Amino acid sequence: MQKSLIVFGATSFVGQILCRYLHALNHDGSLKWLMAARSEERLKALQKSLDGPHTPDFLIVDANDETSLRVLCDQASVIISTVGPYALYGEPLVKVCAETGTDYCDLTGETQWIRRMIERHEEAAKKSGARIVHCCGFDSIPSDLGVLYTQQQSQQQFGEPCQHIKMRVRKFKGGFSGGTVASMMNVAKEAAADPALRRELQDPYSICPPDRKPTVRQNRITAVREEEIESWIAPFVMEGINTRVVHRSHALLGHPWGMDFLYDEAVMTGDDSKGKARARRTARGQSLMMLGFALAPTRWLMSHFLPKPGEGPSPEMQRTGFFDLVFVGHTRSGETVRTNLYGERDPGYGATARMLGQAAICLSQDIDRSEVAGGFWTPASAMGSRLIERLQQHAGLRFSTVLETKTPPRRGL
Repeated sequence: MQKSLIVFGATSFVGQILCRYLHALNHDGSLKWLMAARSEERLKALQKSLDGPHTPDFLIVDANDETSLRVLCDQASVIISTVGPYALYGEPLVKVCAETGTDYCDLTGETQWIRRMIERHEEAAKKSGARIVHCCGFDSIPSDLGVLYTQQQSQQQFGEPCQHIKMRVRKFKGGFSGGTVASMMNVAKEAAADPALRRELQDPYSICPPDRKPTVRQNRITAVREEEIESWIAPFVMEGINTRVVHRSHALLGHPWGMDFLYDEAVMTGDDSKGKARARRTARGQSLMMLGFALAPTRWLMSHFLPKPGEGPSPEMQRTGFFDLVFVGHTRSGETVRTNLYGERDPGYGATARMLGQAAICLSQDIDRSEVAGGFWTPASAMGSRLIERLQQHAGLRFSTVLETKTPPRRGL
């Protein structure tokens, strides 16, 4: 029996966008895929909305029913999970995939949950051959593959890797969904009740293999003017997950960029007095937001004004959204490489659905198990250049390079 790519959580906000993307992509019927969720009524409505030939079938599955999850895995070449917050609903499927040898992708940004899944289920995945790849959406494919691409350009041009790479968000247009808000609130709630988790969330190497953790101190971003890019910068809200995924990729690849490799992220706010004010407001706003999520009274109050699960950006915002990132890398010998990554569609939803779909297709069709064995991987360590090619061909991402030579700024700036 030919197995299928299965979208689990197909009726969620991102799940529906992903299903419409896969349906449009499958114009010739060559992709065998199914939808799965717990509501038959909502699945039928989604199926009806997918006009044209090759409309996918669906399966009714509950995220907490391990028996039905095993039936799901029996039919799957790879499962894409959009069922979050993953810390609340995600473990049963990861457990069953790891035990049955079923490949798996998701779009989680919950590092504390990723670490727990690795600790609890990686041995089973290695034994069964299941390739588990978290973070296959906007967090953290652009950061993970952008760093890999930048290092490849540095090696090709200069014969050495970058010792320090900065990712800067040049422009960004998109919106929040209720699922993202729920995940952020849950992380803050867990951290507020657990001092050990608060310390873990400050560790840039928290999801690296325990025996492969570097010790070099990573840079901490504040609201400052960065001479090199001629702009004020502020902390980037996704930095907490993206930097950890990049460092896990580096560890899984065998630390090819050196044990003292530095990576940081920030958002550019402009080079004038307004940019300076925006940088300071952004830094303060993020701190206040996380404090609000952590405190029960303000968390309850904010939940009444922020999007609910199942809500998110309008179709027009999804279509017109985009992201524009620049990566600046410095080698030890003083060379500089700059790469750009532009993505079409709303970053967290329109673009994420495309990235997630192509990651799953790449894992199941392009990456042989003799190349990548069972275990918990990252997009860069599992799929690397082949996923970069797919994203450029089918997902509206464009990687490009501008090279220059200059003396790098002092480390830590």
